[in-house]
Amino acid sequence: MAGKQLNVLTTLDQAKTQWYHFMAIVIAGMGFFTDAYDLFCISLVSKLLGRIYYTDTSSPNPGTLPPNVSAAVNGVALCGTLAGQLFFGWLGDKLGRKSVYGFTLILMVLCSVASGLSFGHTPKGVISTLCFFRFWLGFGIGGDYPLSATIMSEYANKRTRGAFIAAVFAMQGFGILFGAIVALVVSAAFRNSFPAPAYEANPAASLVPEADYVWRIILMFGTIPAALTYYWRMKMPETARYTALIAKNAKQAAADMSKVLNSEITEDNAECEAGVGPSSNEWGLFSAQFVRRHGLHLVATTTTWFLLDIAFYSQNLFQKDIFSKVGWIPPAKTMNAVEEVFRIARAQALIALCGTIPGYWFTVAFIDVIGRFAIQIMGFFMMTVFMLGLAVPYHHWTTAGHHTGFVVMYGFTFFFANFGPNSTTFIVPAEIFPARLRSTCHGISAAAGKAGAIIGAFGFLYAAQDPHKPEAGYSPGIGIRNALFVLAGTNFLGTVMTLLVPESKGMSLEEISKEAVDDEEAAA
Repeated sequence: MAGKQLNVLTTLDQAKTQWYHFMAIVIAGMGFFTDAYDLFCISLVSKLLGRIYYTDTSSPNPGTLPPNVSAAVNGVALCGTLAGQLFFGWLGDKLGRKSVYGFTLILMVLCSVASGLSFGHTPKGVISTLCFFRFWLGFGIGGDYPLSATIMSEYANKRTRGAFIAAVFAMQGFGILFGAIVALVVSAAFRNSFPAPAYEANPAASLVPEADYVWRIILMFGTIPAALTYYWRMKMPETARYTALIAKNAKQAAADMSKVLNSEITEDNAECEAGVGPSSNEWGLFSAQFVRRHGLHLVATTTTWFLLDIAFYSQNLFQKDIFSKVGWIPPAKTMNAVEEVFRIARAQALIALCGTIPGYWFTVAFIDVIGRFAIQIMGFFMMTVFMLGLAVPYHHWTTAGHHTGFVVMYGFTFFFANFGPNSTTFIVPAEIFPARLRSTCHGISAAAGKAGAIIGAFGFLYAAQDPHKPEAGYSPGIGIRNALFVLAGTNFLGTVMTLLVPESKGMSLEEISKEAVDDEEAAA
């Protein structure tokens, strides 16, 4: 039979939006700010790494990272993130959300600094050290996904919960923009302080020794905002839903939330036992009951996130290559090393400012109005349309005079990714699963996304190579035009799989997950 919901949970669901909600958004959001900065800033400096460690001055073009090295540098943090999502997602349900929340932040800060301090006398030494620390950086980032989403969903009221979780995730946009701004400022400062000729004018002089500091400063700088929030992250109480429903201490949950909400909440631990229904705590992730109740939900959240990230990460990590191919960034040999970083950062900043960030905040504004399902299916569909709009007339976009149109269309794919599945795939898994499996299931869903991101990062690198004139060290690929067709196909599949995603707008977490009902009622 369905049990009566605990007072503390009812109070949280009905609470008015107040200061602690915004504090929670900032505290959790700063982790995501750093996540995005750390994951995507590597795309700003990978061409510089190629120039510094792999340039042969007798060659007509500056050095680039060899295929295997480029794949490792771009993808190793994603591999760490996948492992971290599974591990910390599981740990968040076993030890509590807050218990492991601080550790993930410390790991991120330390490994981000260590990445910038990568040492070695040879290219192999430096790149190996960089990849080692970026794996563990990704491991910490992975933990932030399920923990931040779960904490925010369990703190929020049911009326504006979607907007609050979306606002945490939207900090990714500012992290991407901040990375581009830091790269712009650092590269501009070094460009003015240490002027150098273009590579084609003087290959040796185009790379000043001080350029080695540029990528290190950029990689380390993103830790500062996250480190500043560590104290506040540790001051947050454990979520009431974990304390009451999993730890079975309703009195402590009521006391914690009384301080947070500045109102008196009374609770009895005996009510906690009766309130959630004993049957709801007997089945686990690998049980027949879970498959019956939430199996299809887990299939929906994992497949849509997987398909989304194939397109999203390939677009983000390799937009510098696409911009070079369409002529928005000049050929590498016409610039010195630091100038190239400046041009790539400027292009990324414009895309973030005009497409990425507005998309995130459109989701914040509308998710509790039109719902998760509508935003996700619209986003996937529009991404499909704009990818086809880039791919079908691709030769038109690459001719002189049409580059701006290509960038505008490309920006729209980012807009609808973020005002669409990139936000909703993060939000829905934090709402539709029961409390004791919420962090685990979010971690599994997010890890499926990162598996897609790894395919996008590694696959696009090889697939987008020109079939007739691939870059040095690469095999012929299918070309950017055909790669865009493939990405359009994955987006269309995402549209189809979204039909399995349940709507959770305006419902309490216990109502969505049917946590307080037995199997017969859940099936009804």
